[in-house]
Amino acid sequence: MGELLTTPFGFDSTASDVIADVDLSGKRAIVTGASSGIGVETARALAAAGASVTLAVRNTSAGDEVAAGIRATTGNDTAAVANLELGDLSSVAAFVRAWSGPLDILVNNAGVMAVPELTLSWNGHELHFATNYLGHFALSVGLRDALASAGGGRIVSVSSGGHLRSPVVFDDIDYAFRDYDPFGAYGQSKTANVLFAVEATRRWAVDGITSNALMPGAIYDTALGRHVDPGHAAAAAKHLRLKSVEQGAATSVLLAASPLLDGIGGRYFEDCAEARIVDRRGAPGTGGVARYAVDPANAERLWDVSSRMVG
Repeated sequence: MGELLTTPFGFDSTASDVIADVDLSGKRAIVTGASSGIGVETARALAAAGASVTLAVRNTSAGDEVAAGIRATTGNDTAAVANLELGDLSSVAAFVRAWSGPLDILVNNAGVMAVPELTLSWNGHELHFATNYLGHFALSVGLRDALASAGGGRIVSVSSGGHLRSPVVFDDIDYAFRDYDPFGAYGQSKTANVLFAVEATRRWAVDGITSNALMPGAIYDTALGRHVDPGHAAAAAKHLRLKSVEQGAATSVLLAASPLLDGIGGRYFEDCAEARIVDRRGAPGTGGVARYAVDPANAERLWDVSSRMVG
């Protein structure tokens, strides 16, 4: 692997910082899960730079409230809301059918974490995998033509340092045989997000489409952590530098909009820089991307498996 890509931004940078000199006028963007947490700040930053942003959310009432706030604070009246339930592939298909015209930016941001009991999606897949990864896979594939027609379309996959907890266990993705582990299931889905970025770039770069994945950081307080035991969260926080929501959205916005990422794909970023590859999980907060998560053979295999799952 060559030299890691760095930028002038880092841990303390905010979404507003990384997009300050970027003009997205005339660009169209979708941000999933944009009714709370870093999704809101990602959508706000893109809208502030002039993009026409669609908030793809489960709770459209909450989405409408967020969109109104974005319109009021940015002066961009194009912020819109559309329903999307990523755990239901029929909802994903309906969203894709309703989309028309080019798409410049797709931020696959929505997710669930540490669901305490094994839960299956409507079509029988483990909920973290179905929501965090498989729904986004179907969405991205469905919008490929729209991304290609934009010329230079970008896909941003919000992963997590939690990917270091588990590779994709191809022989038992849905926990049919092994004991369920909430953080292992979350980690598997986040590894899948990284592998998607690797394979989507390999397959679609010819269409001008690139995809990257990222770790947003440990955020003060978002709805994502609603299932996490407070004691577990408090113990983990002792070892982590926490970010504000505005800081947590910075790397997503960097990958979505910065000219520094033109033509760059198939990589994993943290704190606005490309992460180093690691072969062993270190102490909390030490970062890095697991070798298995950027392995081209794993990425190709996962794509084939995913295509059968959504087919």
